[in-house]
Amino acid sequence: MKIDKNSHGTLAVVYAVILVIILAGMILKAPTWLWVVIYMFSLVFGVWQTLFFRVPNRKKHGDSRKVSSVADGKVVIIDRVFEKEFLKRDCIMVSVYMNFFDVHANFWPVTGEITYSCYHPGKHILAFKPKASEDNEHHCVGIRTPEGKELFFKQLAGTFARRIVNYARVGDQVTAGEQCGIIKFGSRIDLYLPLDADIRVRLGELTRACETILAEL
Repeated sequence: MKIDKNSHGTLAVVYAVILVIILAGMILKAPTWLWVVIYMFSLVFGVWQTLFFRVPNRKKHGDSRKVSSVADGKVVIIDRVFEKEFLKRDCIMVSVYMNFFDVHANFWPVTGEITYSCYHPGKHILAFKPKASEDNEHHCVGIRTPEGKELFFKQLAGTFARRIVNYARVGDQVTAGEQCGIIKFGSRIDLYLPLDADIRVRLGELTRACETILAEL
């Protein structure tokens, strides 16, 4: 396990705030019970933030036909939709919602070439709502597999998410299971698949990035 390379600054701020709170308690000579509360809160919050920005080591499947989950979370939408930004055709959309306690690092779902990458500013409504796909801040990426299949996914910011990081550059070759970015503080992934894809998950199912197979192409 390692810490996301774009989150070191955020964690430094978190640790600095924790240190200030602890020092303030010492200087103001807080009562013992209050000191214990401050210390325990600071410890739990610091550990939680560190775990939030971790990049876990996950087993990669290595099968070009399989589409793995981009994120840890829960499947909240499986639906046929028209993808109008890049693919411009009907697709099967599988959405995975990440809560505060999930790993928020994201990973490439397939091996292939980046054919599209675009950031969109937007709102910050609750990420599990269907309308969030169009209205919320998001980053879109298109990937072409070695077999010529086109996939498309969105990293969606949620109510508390205020920064989306994506490493995609058009023309790059990427490998399934490698980190593709991170969304900070609550978010969702929308993955658009061909209509003939064999969906392997169901609504409400919990996913693990890299390891849970969402579909076979």
